[in-house]
Amino acid sequence: MKKITIYTTTYCPWCQATKDFLKQNNYEFEEKNVENNPEWANEMVEKSGQYGVPVIDIEGKIIVGYSPEEIMEAIKGEDNN
Repeated sequence: MKKITIYTTTYCPWCQATKDFLKQNNYEFEEKNVENNPEWANEMVEKSGQYGVPVIDIEGKIIVGYSPEEIMEAIKGEDNN
């Protein structure tokens, strides 16, 4: 199972869409809501260089924004290693 971390905010519709997509495909993930956690916000910016959410970290592969295709490529690509 891949380690998937999603950096989110509560008001972000694309964050919810990303979480729904992963749930529908039976992928477990850790959610880090950056709204009230400066440590997680800094971690997200360090990894991605971005201040916008969602940021998805799939074992070091960083995806910015809702992109089911990129998410599946990262998950399947890691499976082949």
